[in-house]
Amino acid sequence: MKIDLETLRGFFASSPFMVDLGIVPTAVGEGRVCTVLPIAPRHLQHTGVVHAGVMAAMADHSMGAAAQTMAPEGFWILTAELKTSLLRSGKGERLVCEACVIKPGRMLTFTEAEVFAEAADGKRTLVMKASATMALTPAAGRG
Repeated sequence: MKIDLETLRGFFASSPFMVDLGIVPTAVGEGRVCTVLPIAPRHLQHTGVVHAGVMAAMADHSMGAAAQTMAPEGFWILTAELKTSLLRSGKGERLVCEACVIKPGRMLTFTEAEVFAEAADGKRTLVMKASATMALTPAAGRG
């Protein structure tokens, strides 16, 4: 499925949870998606760093979008399995997620993502690695 940045932004805008979090796509290519999230107080957990669930949701949706760029017409991507590894605390001005397809398949697609915390000076720190198995499901009949 050929997806440009405007179409990808539409996909994210149609996902209420992504809208609520404030995650926005900034780049797309075949099997690749980049997203950003300006860090706000609502994204933090009790110790003042970004909640792991926020980063996991960002990685998951970005990997799904990357897989969607390679899905055949008439199919949607759904997460079948998700693994995250938290490497350090997420703190800074914004999060940046770079997601890509590792191996596309007929029924399953394997993806990976890296989430970076970006400081005001632009310095990036890798805070999470993620991988997911995405299932291709027929778009017809979904409610």
